[in-house]
Amino acid sequence: MINRTLIRTKVVLSLFSYHQSGSGDKLGARKQLVNSFSDSYDLYLLLLDFANALTTYADQQLQERKARAQATHTPFEANTRFIHNRFAHQLFVNNRLRHELDERHLTWDAGMSAVRSIYLNMVATDWYKQYMDQEEDSYDSDKRLWRRIYSELMPGNEDLQAALEEMEIELDHFTWVTDMDVILSYVVKSVRQFREENGTDQPLLEMFDSEDDFSFGSGLLDVAINHYEEYDALINAHLKDWEPERVAMMDRTILQVALAEIIGFPDIALQISLNEYIEIAKEYSGEKNYFFINGILDEIIRQLKREDKLLKAIVMD
Repeated sequence: MINRTLIRTKVVLSLFSYHQSGSGDKLGARKQLVNSFSDSYDLYLLLLDFANALTTYADQQLQERKARAQATHTPFEANTRFIHNRFAHQLFVNNRLRHELDERHLTWDAGMSAVRSIYLNMVATDWYKQYMDQEEDSYDSDKRLWRRIYSELMPGNEDLQAALEEMEIELDHFTWVTDMDVILSYVVKSVRQFREENGTDQPLLEMFDSEDDFSFGSGLLDVAINHYEEYDALINAHLKDWEPERVAMMDRTILQVALAEIIGFPDIALQISLNEYIEIAKEYSGEKNYFFINGILDEIIRQLKREDKLLKAIVMD
């Protein structure tokens, strides 16, 4: 599930924390990296369980409307299609999901403000109203509805971000807010893979697609830490009209991890590495600082090429 783009980001953040702490605790940095992977998988599981939280809230709203109608002797015909959604029920009874949520003590109890907000947004959409009124009543239509909820209502939702921020503090997690939209894309991928015939044993995504991905992340952090003085010297040697102390810590960290991959992982194409770290710089560095990072990397790569120290194919203009 956790792809190499997210792995690189987490390595950068772990190295940044390592530098900030000044402790020189390499074991602690590795532990933080592993915990950040686990935190992302926790978020994946929690977002899958959002189907249960939203369905339960919708049922409560329906029961309240029914009670008010009875108290005022008002005719009321309940539409239970959403609360009987087959896909949401399949998620609720999924053996793996229920076990993981219990083991990790993950619930939406502290995030009900987000559940309420997304419920109100959902019932106001035309596609929800069409779903509730349509003649088709099938597992596929139930699943399509949830794909829209996960892909259209939840990404970028400020109430969901605020709720996850509160839950992070309560559960001693971090990066849930910054990871939210990426992890939602994995949730949507999971939804696509669900099959009604799999019942309670529908497989979920694993934390990593392969053991190689985890090894890549831990190895990348090790190389960046063990060779940071060498990489710092390369960076400082190519600063034009800049004093070394003027380089922001995050910019320097991104450059160090980028060099760790470019130099230490010859099997990864150079252009892939460059593109990945420029995107990370756009997200985590200062405004337009990615131009600076790109320029420094280009200069260092040219030097390494001249000195025949770059053991990989070079794709440059």
